[in-house]
Amino acid sequence: MKHLFQIIAFLLFSFSIQAQDKEAKDLLNQVTTKIKGYDNIVIDFKYTLNNFKENINQDSRGNVTMKDNQYVLNFMGVTKIFDGKKTYTIVPEDEEITVSTVNEKDDNAITPSKMLTFFNSGYKCSMSDLQDIKGRKIQYIKLVPTNAKDQRKEILLGIDVQTKHIYNLIETGKKGTKTTLTVNSFKTNQPLSKNQFTFAASKYPNYYINKLD
Repeated sequence: MKHLFQIIAFLLFSFSIQAQDKEAKDLLNQVTTKIKGYDNIVIDFKYTLNNFKENINQDSRGNVTMKDNQYVLNFMGVTKIFDGKKTYTIVPEDEEITVSTVNEKDDNAITPSKMLTFFNSGYKCSMSDLQDIKGRKIQYIKLVPTNAKDQRKEILLGIDVQTKHIYNLIETGKKGTKTTLTVNSFKTNQPLSKNQFTFAASKYPNYYINKLD
């Protein structure tokens, strides 16, 4: 779940990258400007994990709703709510809810407040292939980590040339693992409930609540 949210955070907001290619940087800046202009974003996505050496092929679907520094993420049967102060991880299979407070000083914590800066440095970026996918022109940008210890070989970010929205993100690991996040539906400025990001314990009367703080 943490790894997925890193990808989603990058997918949505992490576009002030230390660029080596002006054309790539300009395109990323266009995406940034458009993203920042939305009041909220609702995404339905497909997440695929492949490792041919280990014969692993997994497909999952999920969705995320985001507004300012709040979000609701549904993925693999788990719901994660961040109300701006606390994170509530709801696991129906175990009838358990974990409540935690985000530590802004934790460099490893993936938090909404870090979405604009999480991938803000440490990458070389350049223009890659322009592909025609289902009638859409998708321009790929290649991101290569500058840290030799990074387990990721490269990331390909696919951008719809017309809408300046993200189409997909393909992450390739040094050990042969490839993860792909594809946006099936990208909606903005949706009418959200005032309680959209509020956790209500009354909805889970029989759940065990584990408070970490």
